[in-house]
Amino acid sequence: MSYIVFTDLDGTLLDHGTYDYKAALPGLKLLKKAGIPVVFCSSKTRREQEVLRGALGVSDPFIVEDGSAVFIEKGYFKTPPGQAKVKDGYHVLELGTPYERVREGIATAARELGTSLRGFGDATREEVAEATGLSSDAAALAKEREYEETLLTPLSATEATRLKEILTPLGLTLSRGGRFHSVKGQCNKGQAAMALARLLARETPRLVTVGIGDSANDQPMLLAMYIPVLVQRPDKTWQKMRLAGVKKVEGVGPVGWTRAVERLLAGRL
Repeated sequence: MSYIVFTDLDGTLLDHGTYDYKAALPGLKLLKKAGIPVVFCSSKTRREQEVLRGALGVSDPFIVEDGSAVFIEKGYFKTPPGQAKVKDGYHVLELGTPYERVREGIATAARELGTSLRGFGDATREEVAEATGLSSDAAALAKEREYEETLLTPLSATEATRLKEILTPLGLTLSRGGRFHSVKGQCNKGQAAMALARLLARETPRLVTVGIGDSANDQPMLLAMYIPVLVQRPDKTWQKMRLAGVKKVEGVGPVGWTRAVERLLAGRL
């Protein structure tokens, strides 16, 4: 069998509060030694993930902004993927909606709601840094969005339901991550992961997909996996989700991430 690991970042490979990845390094080293690809599948932007990939020495494809696009370095596949656009040295599979259109939809929804909806695009890098706990430089990268808008405006359950109703006819969706609500096109992490897995299966026989996540917005990705894995959240509980066969690994964030990798390679997942 040939494994491929799809992983969420915030709260999974990265610590929820500090964004630190040290506890995940042993797991990454094991996967690299075994020749197993690691695909980041996150709400983070392309620029954020490029920096992290460079720091961790990961060169496999990656999925940005909650499934909005798959970025594949040119030359990664023997046969270039069809239906992909070429951009900045990547083959890009775009599943989402351009950022400008998403922002227009949010403005339309705000008018209908009779309120303001403030996103990263309306905030300074310092404001994003304060809201997220990121450094100023990292916050600037988080603002370089291409498909999905992250909302700084808090929403009650009732407000979120109403906003979803307004966004749906506009071809947009509302989701909740570890910290914020986000608006994007009609795509998700699972669709993007399956699109990439189909490309990988052309060149890799007997491919087994493994997904590691921690929060509700990881459910579409985990549903698409042969082996879905949940690590613990900061309160040491696991996200509740309807998902048959999910493997719950003890350990918060990157600690659980490394344990999941160890169990995978030991044949215990």
